[in-house]
Amino acid sequence: MDVTSDTIPQDQLRILLDNAEKTERQDRPTADSLEVVRRHGGFALRTPERFGGAWADAGTVTRRLAEVGRYCPSTAWIAGTCATGKTFVEEAFRDAVPPDVHADPDALACGSGRPDGIGTPEPGGIRINGRWPYVSGCEDAVWALLGLIVDGTFSIAVIPLADLSVERTWHSAGMRGTGSQTVVAQDLLVPAERVSPAGPPTPSAKVFYGLTVLAPVVGAARGALDVVHALFASDRKPFMTAYARMGDSPAARHWLAEATLLVDRAERTMLAAAQEVDAGDVSAAGRARLEMDLSYAARDCRAAVELMLDLHGPSGFATGNALQRYWRDIAVGGRHPHLRTYIATEDHGRALVAES
Repeated sequence: MDVTSDTIPQDQLRILLDNAEKTERQDRPTADSLEVVRRHGGFALRTPERFGGAWADAGTVTRRLAEVGRYCPSTAWIAGTCATGKTFVEEAFRDAVPPDVHADPDALACGSGRPDGIGTPEPGGIRINGRWPYVSGCEDAVWALLGLIVDGTFSIAVIPLADLSVERTWHSAGMRGTGSQTVVAQDLLVPAERVSPAGPPTPSAKVFYGLTVLAPVVGAARGALDVVHALFASDRKPFMTAYARMGDSPAARHWLAEATLLVDRAERTMLAAAQEVDAGDVSAAGRARLEMDLSYAARDCRAAVELMLDLHGPSGFATGNALQRYWRDIAVGGRHPHLRTYIATEDHGRALVAES
């Protein structure tokens, strides 16, 4: 499917929304949710074209992840980490990517860039031992893309999930459905051609990785707005007031407008950053500025959902209310290391001083 021009039909997106609660309850996406994303190219976004994938640009990836995130943030998050992992492998291996890795261009990949493993060269390949926490989607992925140290050099190993064990260590208030468990390699011999030295990501790539975690958060904020719009369309009124409906209250309308502004601003910031990545190489100073932009977009999403909860009141926290799920997903996803406002601000300030 041509993901550069296609959007997922509404009836398919509804499957994601209908399965979101079950996805959270079982700590991994339902088979139906994964199939929707797979069928519409969500796991082939960054499969190289020579292997039958889209190798979509940053704008396309960002829009698709936000679209999915509006209905199921956890499933969008897993699609984002798949895009990140496949991009990282392409950057590390270049023309030496093992062909079987992309035998199915729509295969789900997971991974961790943390160098939490040790690789020891020996006859027949690289002997790997390690434990990688927070590997989103690992219980449903086909391939794991894992950072490790080989002879003092940071490297990436591409390993079938069938060769690894998974420990269920993910116990989170939000993004529960990402199943970000711990994967373990114990005395695992991996063919040498599946391990490659890897340099640090380019500034453009680093911003791209930030976009893949921001987009599900922005999508979640848009989904939360859908819940609030349904509230305004209902007969619900502000409790203990004389108003007949929510929309009759000027203050409620103000809160809705402000929340919408924050979500719209986060989305514009996200898409503008994606446009810069697609326009060409981003400088080191530009990376610092864009990462600060992304972190503030995540903060806008957090602020917006707080206003939405004010409108809903305590009922917004009922376990059957989707708003509290969006709130928790945004709270957790919006604090990913790629979106830490205080570190991004520090880096941008350092870049500004260096330029002065």
